[in-house]
Amino acid sequence: MSSSLKYQLYFVVLLGLSTIVAACALLAKPRPEGGFHADAVNSPHSSCPKATGWFDPDAGVALDSSTLISSLAQRSAVLLGESHPSAEDHRWQLHTLAALFGRNPNMVIGFEMFPRSAQPVLDRWIDGALDEQAFLDEVKWDEVWGYDAKLYLPIFHFARQNRIPMLAINVRRSLVERVGDKGWANIPVADREGVSDPAPVSDAYRHELAHVYQIKRSTDPHAVDKASPMGDAGYEGFDEILQDPDFQRFVEAQSTWDRAMAEGLAAGSKMHRATLAVGIMGSGHVAYGSGVAHQLIDLGVVDVATAITISPPDGCGEMQTGVADAVFILPETTTHKPDHPLLGVHITGSDEGVLIESVVPDSVAEAAGLKQGDVIISAAGSHVKKSSELVRIIRRQAPGTWLPLEVRRGETMIEIIAKFPPPSAINGLQSG
Repeated sequence: MSSSLKYQLYFVVLLGLSTIVAACALLAKPRPEGGFHADAVNSPHSSCPKATGWFDPDAGVALDSSTLISSLAQRSAVLLGESHPSAEDHRWQLHTLAALFGRNPNMVIGFEMFPRSAQPVLDRWIDGALDEQAFLDEVKWDEVWGYDAKLYLPIFHFARQNRIPMLAINVRRSLVERVGDKGWANIPVADREGVSDPAPVSDAYRHELAHVYQIKRSTDPHAVDKASPMGDAGYEGFDEILQDPDFQRFVEAQSTWDRAMAEGLAAGSKMHRATLAVGIMGSGHVAYGSGVAHQLIDLGVVDVATAITISPPDGCGEMQTGVADAVFILPETTTHKPDHPLLGVHITGSDEGVLIESVVPDSVAEAAGLKQGDVIISAAGSHVKKSSELVRIIRRQAPGTWLPLEVRRGETMIEIIAKFPPPSAINGLQSG
């Protein structure tokens, strides 16, 4: 498996000595009933296909799009794995959703981006009761997700235009963090947000998570970029890691996350009497079927199909047997570049100001000296309490300018200046 897929990390949070991480799945799945195949153009693990389009990573053949979509539309669930900052991935998801809807309009769409508490807002959006900004404000987009909403809005509009139910299938980050800190068994049932006991993970998945855990333990446990590729590392010390109680909780946190999204898809499909549930989520929850697909099967939804994207040339190492039922070959340029400066923090609102939950390494925030636990009281002279208020101020900043921040650190008030880079230096780190 290539490092660009293998180490897509989602929420990484330091909790005492434990680290919560979500990584790629590994368990291979049975091939679908019936074939998708068109003309053979490649053999598995050979050079990348030159053309974009659908491809079977197991058989090494191109897939006829019409045949594939018709087959997928007959499934109970289809999981479309994304790299969160990739504009091309979101275009692919939209086009695939439209094609599936054309063959089976009795569908629902589940989103990793929304915790279950956001479901009433999603319902009002579908009913046409909210405009874009009101929708983003009410779901607390900048607080719970933070990637550029422009990447996702075409999908949200497509669902509303066609009155396709949108499902909030995730849980609050705090639940996953608590599982990583205390273990699933020590979370009171009333605090589990309705999530049932996850199915045990496979040995292969456990070893993959051990590899990621090893890397994070030996590098920076504060990293929070939800889709940054990690480098390779050796497999020394695996026996120790596999027996480590912190690692056991780490695995439980990941399976909690996967289970929650699987339940959201299954329950939403049943409630709306839909014959097809499509999941929009990070490829780490989709690839190799060990994540959400594994939990769906345990819930009795056995007719699950998976699809991810790859972008040659670097993505060709992901063309591995069992990685997905189908992959879509993208053009080489897939990373969305934001058109505004990025601070590089995870934040949440508080009574006093905006709390910094974590700081992205090598970000503007880190360079300015912001730290986890700081509370931003004001930005550019304006008092802030909500995450969205701070985000809007940051996004008004022109590249190359300075942003004065008033920060409470413990009992001390300090002034910090965030210096944003010129346009040519703006990177793709998540901001808040």
